[in-house]
Amino acid sequence: MRARQWIWVALAGLLAFSTAALGTVYIISSRAVHGVTATRIGGPFTLVDDTGATVTEKTLAGKPYIMYFGYTFCPDFCPTTLLDLSRWIEKLGPDADRFNYVFVTVDPERDTVQSLHTYLSSFDKRIRGYTGTPAEIAQIAKEYRVYYKKIPSEDGGYTMDHSAIIYLMGSDGKFVTMIAYQEDDASALAKLRSVVSPTPTS
Repeated sequence: MRARQWIWVALAGLLAFSTAALGTVYIISSRAVHGVTATRIGGPFTLVDDTGATVTEKTLAGKPYIMYFGYTFCPDFCPTTLLDLSRWIEKLGPDADRFNYVFVTVDPERDTVQSLHTYLSSFDKRIRGYTGTPAEIAQIAKEYRVYYKKIPSEDGGYTMDHSAIIYLMGSDGKFVTMIAYQEDDASALAKLRSVVSPTPTS
């Protein structure tokens, strides 16, 4: 009976995540069509990075940046996305240094400065980790319209449901577009290159 209950809990969690993720995609996409997305995604924050330095939205100013929300205990979405991002960084060549890359934890209770630093050492060294207090993480998640939720497990621990979208922001801090989970390399790289080498208008 307990196994059956756990299956239903897992399915409910998956449904909640899928619904929230699809809702986020729909909201972002529909707002982009109406030209208001840039004013609704992103905003001020104060956190610390994986070296212990205080960071704000001004830290990222002057370069376009990539922002992804996840956590170090994530079993699938986060390592897959960070591996994809590391591969894209390599494929970008010299243009890669024209971006800032940020991994923001949605699990500040466990993701300390040191644990973030250790975790990110497995990926491209240019990816920086951001953490903070639960209230600070809630604030930046609100600014970026990020869904996350703690899901208790039977062993007394927990996992985190969260959005799996990569946000691509301009050097002015305004939203440009998103990269979906496991988007193919050609599409993702085209989006990245369009930001650092925009097509000139006639």
